[in-house]
This record gives sequence, C-alpha cells and structure tokens, in this order.
Amino acid sequence: MKTVDRKKPADIVVRLHALAYNLWWSWNPKAQLIFEELSPLIWEISNHNPVAVLAQFSGVGLRARLGDRRFLKDVDAVLHAFEHYMSKKSTCDPNDFGRNKLEVVAYLCAEFGLHECLPFYSGGLGVLAGDHAKSASDLGLPFVGIGLFYRQGYFQQRVDNTGTQHESYPTTDPSTIPVELVKDPEGKPLLCGMTIGSTIVYFQAWKIQAGRCGIFLLDTDVKENEEAFRGLTAFAYGGDMNTRIRQEMILGIGGVKLLRALGVKPEVYHMNEGHAAFLTLELLREQLDVGLSKQEAEEAVRSQCIFTTHTPVPAGHDHFPTDLVEFHFRTYSELMKLPMNELLEYGRDSRVTPENQFVMTVLGLKFSRAANGVSKKHSETTSAMWGNVFDGAHGKKSSIGCVTNGVHVPSWTSRTSWEFWERHNSHKWKEHLNDPRFWNHVTNPKIVSDEELWALRCTLRRELIEFIRQGARHLHVIGGVHGEEALAHLLSSDALTIGFARRFAPYKRASLLFSNLSQAATLFSDPQRPIQIVFAGKAHPRDGEGKEFLRRIIDIAREHPFFGKVLFIEDYDMNIARYLVAGCDVWLNTPRRPFEASGTSGQKVIINGGLHVSVLDGWWYEAYNSKIGWAVGRNGDDNLSSEEIDRRDAESLYDILKNEVIPLFFDRDREGIPRQWIAKMRNAMRTIIPVYNTHRMVMDYAKKYYFPKK
Repeated sequence: MKTVDRKKPADIVVRLHALAYNLWWSWNPKAQLIFEELSPLIWEISNHNPVAVLAQFSGVGLRARLGDRRFLKDVDAVLHAFEHYMSKKSTCDPNDFGRNKLEVVAYLCAEFGLHECLPFYSGGLGVLAGDHAKSASDLGLPFVGIGLFYRQGYFQQRVDNTGTQHESYPTTDPSTIPVELVKDPEGKPLLCGMTIGSTIVYFQAWKIQAGRCGIFLLDTDVKENEEAFRGLTAFAYGGDMNTRIRQEMILGIGGVKLLRALGVKPEVYHMNEGHAAFLTLELLREQLDVGLSKQEAEEAVRSQCIFTTHTPVPAGHDHFPTDLVEFHFRTYSELMKLPMNELLEYGRDSRVTPENQFVMTVLGLKFSRAANGVSKKHSETTSAMWGNVFDGAHGKKSSIGCVTNGVHVPSWTSRTSWEFWERHNSHKWKEHLNDPRFWNHVTNPKIVSDEELWALRCTLRRELIEFIRQGARHLHVIGGVHGEEALAHLLSSDALTIGFARRFAPYKRASLLFSNLSQAATLFSDPQRPIQIVFAGKAHPRDGEGKEFLRRIIDIAREHPFFGKVLFIEDYDMNIARYLVAGCDVWLNTPRRPFEASGTSGQKVIINGGLHVSVLDGWWYEAYNSKIGWAVGRNGDDNLSSEEIDRRDAESLYDILKNEVIPLFFDRDREGIPRQWIAKMRNAMRTIIPVYNTHRMVMDYAKKYYFPKK
C-alpha cells in the first residue's frame, strides 16, 4: 500500500480531489474558501462546485498553486480537519441503546437538498432530508440515503415583466458535479433491474458522499432501457400519473434492490413520506420467497420499517387509481404469488380512502412498526386522519408519534456568523448544538456584548443587500428596477428587513401582508422607521393559483410606496436561502392553519441573529413564547371560513408589526443599540438553537424508532 506524504504537493492534490467529492465542504466555510480562492469565477458560475473548480487545473498547475506557502498552510489545515472528521469516533454510543453495535439505517426520500450545485431537490422535504443526512454524519450514525437522480432537476425559474413564471429544465452533466457512478467489482457500472408492468426496467446509481454517509441516487437513463423508460427519473415530481407511479416504484423497490446489490443489510428502513412506500412490497416479496406465510411475512416487514409523514391534509397524500396500480404490478403480483386484490388492499382502508384509490400513506402505515408526524400539532392532525389505519395494522390501539423537525445548524450559518462564533468560542459551538447550558453561557452579555451582536446583524443585513444588488445588475431581481439603477434604488442597509421565502403554494399566503394595501402602505411609508421585505420562492408549474400569488407580489413591488422596498428574487435555491436567513432581521411565515406540518426556515435564522414572526402552526406552535418572537393570529379560529381567518390573521400581522416589531427594532439608546431587540435575539438563541436542530432530531429518531431499547 502506497504511503501518503501529507506535505507532498502530488499527494495534497489527491487529497483535495477526495475533499471535492465529499459534501463535508458544504458545511465548512473554510473548505469552501479554498476552492473559491483557486478560481473565484468558476466557483461563482458553477454554483459553488469544487469539482468544476478543480477541473480547470492540470495536476502541474494545481501543484504550482500550492507553492504559495500561505495557501498551502490553509489547504493543509482544511484537509487535516476533514480527515480528522472522517476518522473520529462516533458520538452515537451503542451502549446507550442497549446494544453492542448499531446496524445501518436506510433512509428513502424522493429528494435530497444537500447543496445548490446538486439540483436534486424541489423544496423543504429535500432540504430536510439533506440536513438529516448531514447530522447523521456528524453524529456517526450508520446511515445510507436512497433517492432519485433527476438529470433535469425540478426547474429553473424565470419571471418576465408581467410577473409570469416560466420554467426551464437544463440537463445536469454528472461528470461535472460531486457524484460518482457506482460500479461493480469488475469496474463496470452496477446495473440493477426490476419489473414495471410487463417490462424489465434497469437503473444505475450515483453516489454522493456527505461526510461519513453515502447517498445513492437511482437513474434509469441507461442504454439497456427502452426509450420510454430512459427519461423516467429525469424530472423531480414531473409528468403524469404513469410517470409518478413508476418513479415511486424505482425509488422504493429499486432502492431495496440496490441495497441488496451493494451488500448493505439495513436494520431499519425509514420512509420519509409516502413516495418511498413501495419498498414494503419488495420486502414482502423477499419474505414470501423464503417460505414465510403471508402473516409472518407482513410482521417481518413491519418489524423493519418506520414511516414519517409531512402532509397535514388528506388530499396532499400520494394516491393512484387502483387500475393503474393493477397495470403496473400485475407481473409483480404473479412473482409474489399474491392475488392482486390482496395487494391492492395494502393501500386501501374503507374508513379513509375511496375503493378505487391506492394511497401510499396507507401502504406505509400498514407496514410500519412506528410512524410519526413532524411537529406536535402535526402529529395530532395526523393521528386524527390516519390513526385508525395505523391501529388496524397493529391490531391494537397504537399511537402516531412525533419527532419535530430541525435544521443542520452549520449548513445555515453564514460565513460571517461562522467566523463570529469561532472568535467567541472556538470550535465548541458545533460540538454543543444540543446543550442548552452552553448556549445560555455563550449568549451571556459578558461573553458576547450587545455591540458585537448588533454589529453582526448590521453586517449580515448589508451582505444580503449587496448580494441582491449584484444579482439585480446581472440577472433580474424583480422590484421595478434593474441594471445600474439597482445600486441606488434597491433596499436600505438601515431598514428593518423582513424575509419571506418558500414555495408559492396558496395556503402559505405570500401576499397576506398586502391584503389591506392602505395599512401596508402606512407601514412602508415611515421614513423614520423604514421597513423592507424580500420574497423568493417557486410556484409549482401546474399551480395556477400559486403563480397568481407570485404575480401579485411583483405587481405590488412596482407600486408606490413599495417601489424599491418590496423585492422578489427569482430562481430560489439553497444559496439564496443562506443569504436570506442570514441577512433578514425578521423571518415571516403566514400559512393557513393547520397546513404547515412543521416548517423549518424560521429555525435557520436564529444562529444568524434573526427573529421569527409566524402563525402558530408547525414547530412554532410548540416553541413560541413572547420572549423569543411573535405569534400571528389566535388559536381557536380554525373553524371559521378561510376568508375570515385570512382577515383576522392580516389584522393581527399589521398590529404586531406596527405596535411591537417595528418599535422594538428602532428603539435605540444613545449608542444606537436596540437593547431590547438584542435581548430577544439572545433569548431566541438560548431557546431555539439547542432544540430545533437536526442533531436533536436524528437522536430522537435513533432513540424512539431506529434503535429503541427493548
């Protein structure tokens, strides 16, 4: 075996390439800075892709660049930190679970949002899955992810001068991004096959290394397939019912087949939403094949599976016509020696589903030993919707549990905030994310002064504004101005800056702040207490109502007195999200209750000193108190008409902004410091950071569901 000389330039080049293909760099700003310094232009135009950066260098050129002693020292420090991370002992001690060893958890999800250079996500579900994987890596949990390789992604958004959204689908070249094709022992692409209808469909897999965890994305674009199946995995949530059911068969059934081909034997299969629930039928087929009775096989599958739902309304759960399921599973039914009517019953329940519909959530619940919602309120809603299905599957009164979502805090800490916390407590903050005593200590004014916290907020706000102005010069930030005008007319670094960024679905009520234009104009017209708001988000291509909400925001942005103070940033992605959650003073969330299962964007602002204004739904319902943020609306209004709820929530929002948020932000002492605002920032950090993070979330899953003590 060749010995690696850590100081030898040739070996450093090899180590740099290894780092580029491991997403650990995506939550380490010092690592990102190395690649950015190598080529600022390529780093920017490649959407911050280190593989694209290194592709610009020959081995000779890169070794020459390492001749800069200062740069070499920085590179060596980052590589040392990376290699130490990869080799360090797991913080998940098997003894804590009454075990000698923790076996693999397989986590199947239709999307993974890991970084903006990997366009395999559409929104919150994927970003949560990515954050889950990163925390599993940080904690050393044995974890493998399974998803789909969307060569053409979700879509890129462009908005024209009329406010109309247009979608485009550029193709991703896998050779230019940090993924690697999975190969067999002979060095050939590992090819797996499965039956869909009467056709054998083949797929390969691309591996993403996220720290110590591997994520495998399945891809049907292989020459062995008929043309109709090669593009099956091209688009995220694209196509008609035929495409969707086939994608979900690839994800669930194909995911199990890939794991078998890799020799991975998970102890637990975690279905993150119903998209992956067909995996249970593949597990059932395996158990029937070894001679178990139907009842024994069902119990064997149930003992291995857990199910998480993120959808608080019945209509949002995946369902397929039973004749479509019958067409796609007819050969599979024969292979299983299971009559089709019995297979269909796994996705039906007469108490909650129509006879002609096969519901993926029902399938997942019937074959899971445990199930959960993603906030306390959502778990109550889920139990009311699906409790009878879950109880019936277990033959007794069971309960749908709760694991409230969190965020991977390092991923959402801006570079400026990262450096701020490093200065004040070295590397300890990343090691104590779940420790309330630690956060109570470091947010003490004796450790971090009001002046320092306010300087951080002002710096982050200015960075956001400069990012938006730069984008307005070269792209098209929608706000009535663009080009060089943007530098003079877009936003103010002294204004209270509000952020609203999420999918433009009607229930999220993006335009609630402008439901009464007279009251909104009063808020935006005060020169002594200026405010501004930045919007971002995509409407689903087939969601006409969501597109109208988007158009409404853009129309308002051009009107007096909102001109230059209300902006929409097109093509929302994880990079834009990081700037927004760092730069906004207030994060606004206005879903119509109870449609927000959890929502995590408001959790991302806290490490950067932002505060949360939200309807009491999802995670905010359980986290809120008046010392850490503001609550819009009132509990008990849910039985009113949608129109009346919207009216009341809008009035509540205007009242909170006018009488609480804006006065508190502009209440400054002689030094120009808003002491009471900063006190609220400290309370939010102490309360939210150590609880609403994915380190805590993943450990909750491990303790409650993955490896429960018997």
